[in-house]
Amino acid sequence: MKSARKPRRRLSYEGRLTWLTIGAAAPAIVTALTLLWFGDFSAKVDWTLTMVIIGCAFGFLASARDHSIRPLQTMSNLLAALREGDYSIRARGARTDDALGEVLLEINQLGETLRKQRLGAFEATALLRTIMAEIDVAVFTFDPERRLRLVNRAGENLLRQPIDKLLGRRASDLGLAACLDADEDAPLSLTFPGASGRWGVRKSAFREHGLPYELLVLTDLSRTLREEERVAWQRLVRVLGHEMNNSLAPIKSIAGSLESLLRRDSPPPDWRDDARSGLNVIATRAESLSRFMQAYARLARLPPPQKEQVKVEELVRRVVSLETRLAVRITGGPDLTINADKAQIEQLLINILHNAVDASLETGGGVSISWRAVSECSEVVVRDQGPGIMNPANIFVPFFTTKPGGSGIGLALSRQIAEAHGGSLTLTNRRDRSGCEALLRLPR
Repeated sequence: MKSARKPRRRLSYEGRLTWLTIGAAAPAIVTALTLLWFGDFSAKVDWTLTMVIIGCAFGFLASARDHSIRPLQTMSNLLAALREGDYSIRARGARTDDALGEVLLEINQLGETLRKQRLGAFEATALLRTIMAEIDVAVFTFDPERRLRLVNRAGENLLRQPIDKLLGRRASDLGLAACLDADEDAPLSLTFPGASGRWGVRKSAFREHGLPYELLVLTDLSRTLREEERVAWQRLVRVLGHEMNNSLAPIKSIAGSLESLLRRDSPPPDWRDDARSGLNVIATRAESLSRFMQAYARLARLPPPQKEQVKVEELVRRVVSLETRLAVRITGGPDLTINADKAQIEQLLINILHNAVDASLETGGGVSISWRAVSECSEVVVRDQGPGIMNPANIFVPFFTTKPGGSGIGLALSRQIAEAHGGSLTLTNRRDRSGCEALLRLPR
């Protein structure tokens, strides 16, 4: 068997530079010494000049080696300082009139750039820490083993423990495992040592040093939901009170008049007609109030959509065929299919088309309907040539209506249906002419 060859030891950079310098100077030295020793000089002169030549050669050799290696050592020290995070050291001799000076100048500028970047990073980190400490949402960071690695002040207050007792503990031990596994769309009812109520959950993932981490943000929704509930109740009570006063005030007035009529000792000859007329008004207002309450119940008890595959063109043509007061123009569109509750979407389109025809009949204009595909959505557009929307802020407010005898729930119910399907319904005034444009957007 052949013995393994030992790896050849390579000369260092300094050694190669030294031997190359000696090789470059050797021919001149040998030539000078040859001419000196074979010339007609005395032995004393020969030895003296030989020592001078050799001394100068070694002196220049050492100086060349020092001028070549010392700047490299300086650059190495500068780069090591930059690697260690010390950006205050600068190299002398940095200038633009030679190659070495330009290299040192670039290193100095690199150090200044890194210093500014580190200063900016420190400032951004300080700002982030201040924000994390002051915001009223609880922020937690978990490693791949779901051990807590970062928590802000709100998180400490929520768990009622200091940060040094929280870091390193598992999410299951802190009662946060359900939050990491929960759906972000649904608020959670949770109880913690520091607070309880309904919480909004937001999660995201990021990587640090190649490892995946989870960011968990908990927002207390109880106060916001209570405020929204209070506003909703105020609006509901205001609307119900207004409608009931409209019905009960005339009922009370007519009932008082009938009572006064019946108390007379000798009622007038036409008292029966007055009584009959008053009772008719009471019955009419009671029926109106009953219709109002039925409309409210219908709005409040909208069932969840039972989705199926529905062709948009067939749905639109069926809805248009139900409108007999005005010929609705169908401008058409591509072949689209949506996943929706056919009955609910049909009712939505009937409401929109009915309102569009009502508006166009006031001005003698027309109504058109079309559909189109936009990105991942299907859009149905209904345009009328009526007077337009006079009060856009209230068009979707329940029980708000400008029509005599209107219930004020058609558009509110229609938008509720659209949002239950993950879509939207908007009404805007047309820009090309007078009229309104209703846009129904549904996911395909």
